[in-house]
Amino acid sequence: MVTALLKDVVAGRRLTLSEGARIYREASLLDLAWAANEVKRRFHKDDEPITFVIDRNVNYTNVCNAYCQFCAFYAAPGSSKGYVLPYEQIKSKIEELLDLGGTQLLLQGGHNPELGIEYYEEMLGTIRRDFPKLTLHALSPSEIDHITRVSKLSLTETLERLIAAGLSSIPGGGAEILVERVKDVISPLKMPAARWLEVMESAQRLGLKTSATMMYGTVETIEERIEHLIKLRDLQDKTNGFTAFIAWSFQPGGTPMGRKITNETTAVEYLRMVAIGRLIADNIPNVQTSWVTQGLGLGQAAFAFGANDFGGTMMEENVVSAAGTYFEVSLKQMIEAIHAAHRDAAQRDTQYNLLKTYPRQVLQPV
Repeated sequence: MVTALLKDVVAGRRLTLSEGARIYREASLLDLAWAANEVKRRFHKDDEPITFVIDRNVNYTNVCNAYCQFCAFYAAPGSSKGYVLPYEQIKSKIEELLDLGGTQLLLQGGHNPELGIEYYEEMLGTIRRDFPKLTLHALSPSEIDHITRVSKLSLTETLERLIAAGLSSIPGGGAEILVERVKDVISPLKMPAARWLEVMESAQRLGLKTSATMMYGTVETIEERIEHLIKLRDLQDKTNGFTAFIAWSFQPGGTPMGRKITNETTAVEYLRMVAIGRLIADNIPNVQTSWVTQGLGLGQAAFAFGANDFGGTMMEENVVSAAGTYFEVSLKQMIEAIHAAHRDAAQRDTQYNLLKTYPRQVLQPV
């Protein structure tokens, strides 16, 4: 019975791949919510606030030679639509972020074959010089792997040079589904799943904290989603370097793969994925909602399915919106959504240290 399996998970036993797939398919939504919240209590008390970070996503270039089937954002090398942001424009965006109390810059871009390690060192170093207190949550594993190949450097040397220039932590982009069969279909020119894990392990052993992600809803099976989560869990056992797990659904609009996918993901499927992420990746302390892809209401609902963090305010977002999905949430709306879930809200930094708490107003009985 799946209820017995869920009770075992709550008691501390880890799920196997087949057990995880069975629970995903057969457990009721309410039972999944109960179990996920019980596991969440290993890290977070019920009266802790739901957290968020004030950040901005800046895409320094859209030029990319990975040609992923799920992406509507990139411009091919040589395209008139391609760009590399000048530093003054990046600086202006950061100043706007700091004016709003922001602490984190999510800096990501395409695999631009014209940009070597020196470009990244200059960009990161100049940002660090001008904004020494800003956290540079930058360069996904696929970008770092790309830099090693363009610059003909080892992975360790690349990471050490980026850290010396100012890299603070690494976002989990480029994971999609960490199974080679899936990678070969949706992103055959991007690094394989094993390399994503290698980059993350190397970065974590050098002292960087990172996030972990999953983009589901393309060609993967349920078993492959579970395999992805188990690989994250195994690496976390070794390094304890992941701060958070974030799942989101494939956004098909304008993408090559979008014309081939006929079954779009659902809200219930998203909530199941948040819960199963908490249950299987049981050693990753934080689970973020993805209001950027799912919307504010569904992101709020995920608090009942094991999530404890609302992610970033994302002053700017280009990749998901290029696929036709666009949600904009102000800081006020984010705090109000957390309060509507009967929880206090708190601004955090990249490492989940609380910076400012926004208590909810509790109505007193008449």
